[in-house]
Amino acid sequence: MRGLTQLLLLLLATCLSLWLILGFWPLGTGSRVALSMLVIILGGTAGYFQWRRQNRNDVAFAHIADTVLPPEDFQGAVVLICGDSAPLFSASVPFHETQQGWYLPVAMPEHLSMMAQHLASERPALIAQVSVLLAIIPEQHQDKDDFIQSLRIWHRAIVQCKSWLAGVPPVWVSIWLSPPDVASVQTERWYTVTPGQKDVQVREAGSGVMPLSVWSQQPDARNVQERLSATFWMESLLPWLKSHVQDIFVQRQGDIPALIPCIWAVCFSPVTGCQDNLWQKYVAGSTTLAPAPTTMPDCLPLPEALLPYLPRRRGISRLMQTLRIAGLLCGIFLLFALLASFVNNQRLIQSVSDHLALYNRLTGTPPAPKTVAQQQLRADARLLDEWLRSGAPMRMTLGLYQGMRLIPPLEAAINSWSPPPPPPPIINKIVQGPKTIRLDALSLFDVGKSELKTGSTKVLINALVGIKAKPDWLIVVAGHTDDTGDDKSNQVLSLKRAASVRDWMRDTGDVPESCFAVQGYGESNPIATNDTPEGRAANRRVEISLVPQANACKAAANQHVSND
Repeated sequence: MRGLTQLLLLLLATCLSLWLILGFWPLGTGSRVALSMLVIILGGTAGYFQWRRQNRNDVAFAHIADTVLPPEDFQGAVVLICGDSAPLFSASVPFHETQQGWYLPVAMPEHLSMMAQHLASERPALIAQVSVLLAIIPEQHQDKDDFIQSLRIWHRAIVQCKSWLAGVPPVWVSIWLSPPDVASVQTERWYTVTPGQKDVQVREAGSGVMPLSVWSQQPDARNVQERLSATFWMESLLPWLKSHVQDIFVQRQGDIPALIPCIWAVCFSPVTGCQDNLWQKYVAGSTTLAPAPTTMPDCLPLPEALLPYLPRRRGISRLMQTLRIAGLLCGIFLLFALLASFVNNQRLIQSVSDHLALYNRLTGTPPAPKTVAQQQLRADARLLDEWLRSGAPMRMTLGLYQGMRLIPPLEAAINSWSPPPPPPPIINKIVQGPKTIRLDALSLFDVGKSELKTGSTKVLINALVGIKAKPDWLIVVAGHTDDTGDDKSNQVLSLKRAASVRDWMRDTGDVPESCFAVQGYGESNPIATNDTPEGRAANRRVEISLVPQANACKAAANQHVSND
């Protein structure tokens, strides 16, 4: 999986976590902010370390070109050849492609895990097709201890690949030996030993597979000597393989488990060996035969005929692997979102239930606490009704919303009680404001005069029926004129007219003079325009008002007491 894909998955995980915190989990504002910052910091830190690891991998895998790797849609086997791999490849081509397989050389044990990691990163769909071929050419090794030590190092390197290749990959061992007879070089033939089978199988192109014992006894006049020498050569090789190779792999090395190859294959092909090599020493001590002195080809034959017999596993492509991880992240998000929705709904039910329980526990006497509880129920009902019409928030939904079943009990509780009406207001004392009677001046006085006209008594009596002297009330008599004439004369005229009305009321009603106040405003307080005759007539007036005032009209109060 490429670094960009991993960063995108990390970004997806961060966004889903923030969505879960901000949109679903019932947390306070401070907790939401703190957790959101923590997720962002952790996501940024993980992204930084992922970016650094990708850069280190790019440097480590610089020696492995992408052109060396098989395409992701390659259907054949991908074989990592370890051990004595150099004679199997030409110097100009770093890999070998056939119809059934893609062969990649691994020169050093420490490169094997790097190659496996690079394959898992760049070609995840081919992981199931990867196998490890341990190439052994006994004629190129002289010291037995060094040879066994190298096998143990390769053993450890192969096992370490399991973390990248979804387990320990299939391992098979191939041995190339010079034939005892030059004639046997003419045909490529593989002798195989598989676990569970006792006999050595001979695999030859165009001849199928048959046991070595059967193949050696087949009548063939031209190849009788070849068959006999090959059979003897194979029977001599098996003990050597057991003591030098098999016993090394089947033994546990500390924390490294045993390794059982799925196929042991032997090919007799011309090999250029070193002097006094392991195979020569072994052959010299057990038989008089010796490898035939032949010329080694440019590349030793690859075990192409054995590829169909390798165990196969199923792999997934990089896209499918990414989709699986993204699906897993979305599944985890959905699971926690459902859990948060369930918690939110339970909290809603508990809150409304607590409000209903408090409301039903109150008797309504006094009504104030139950009124407050009823207002809380109305607020709950309004909120649930709004969610019913507009849709509940996402943190409450996901198929778990319980608000609709809470509306009927809320409405029933609200309608079951109403607060008593407020008592009527109690009026202890009615205090009336000033009472004003307005008299037309022309009905009382002649023009420009301040003496009452003859016949004005009737007008005064009818108008002043409601004006009576009372303690702490002052009778205010105010005169007004129009704007005809000068201001001073109008003010004097208005004052004299008010005094005439006061004198009449004092003498006629036997009201003490202390109950009166006389004012002359002249033309200063008009109630209509002076531009028209009607307006001027309205402004010529005398106003009588009854105004409350402390300590006013005390003489009238004393008079009432004496009369009683």
